[in-house]
Amino acid sequence: MNILVCDDDQEIADAIKIYLENEGYTVFKASDGLEAITQVENHNIHLIIMDIMMPKMDGIKATMKIREEHHIPLIMLSAKSEDYDKILGLNIGADDYVTKPFNPLELIARVKSQLRRYTALGSMETKQDVYQTGGLVLDDGKKSITVDGEPVRLTPVQYKILRLLTVNAGRVYSIDEIYEKVWNEPSFNPENTVAVHIRKIREKIEINPKEPKYLKVVWGIGYKVEKI
Repeated sequence: MNILVCDDDQEIADAIKIYLENEGYTVFKASDGLEAITQVENHNIHLIIMDIMMPKMDGIKATMKIREEHHIPLIMLSAKSEDYDKILGLNIGADDYVTKPFNPLELIARVKSQLRRYTALGSMETKQDVYQTGGLVLDDGKKSITVDGEPVRLTPVQYKILRLLTVNAGRVYSIDEIYEKVWNEPSFNPENTVAVHIRKIREKIEINPKEPKYLKVVWGIGYKVEKI
C-alpha cells in the first residue's frame, strides 16, 4: 500500500519513511501542503500522514482541499497538544491525531488500524445491502450515502459511524460503544472525538443540523439514527 508522509521536517519525514518501509509500505514524501495535494493527484495513495505547521500551505488547508475529492484515511501530526488543535483536525476531515513527539511504534499501529478499516469498507463487493430510513439511504455494497437522492461524501470514520447507527436504526449507542466499535480499541475519554464526527455527519446529512431528522442525541445515553 502507498502512504504519503507530509512534513517539512525532513528528519522526521525520513524516520517515518524508514519505519513504514520496514513494514512493507511504499512511501511518498511531501514537504508542504501544496506538494501533498500534487502527490495525492499523481499517485494512488491509501493513507496520508499530515503535519499541521508547514510552509506554503499548512496541513489544515491541505487536508480541507484533499477532502473535497478524496476520502482516504488521514492521520494528523502536530507538536501542539491542546484539545483545540485535535478538534480542529478532526473537524476538517482527519481520521486520527498524533502529537509530537510520538512513539514510532504507536504511529505504525495507528496506520495499520486505519488501513484495516479502510480496506474493510471496500472489501465487501459481493454484499449489496441497502439500509434506508426516510430519505437517508446507505448502500453498503457501494459504500455510498444519499439523502433525498443527493449523494453525500463522508470520510471513512464518518461512514462507519453512520453505518453502525443506520444498520441498527432506532437503537441508542453510548459514546463508549460507538468509539469501541468504530475505532476497534478501548475508549478513553472519547467524548470530543465522537462528538466532532457526529457534528460533521449531521452537517452533511441534515437539512438543519441543529434540529436533526435522522442523527439524534438521546441525552445522557448516546446517539441513534431515527427509524422513519
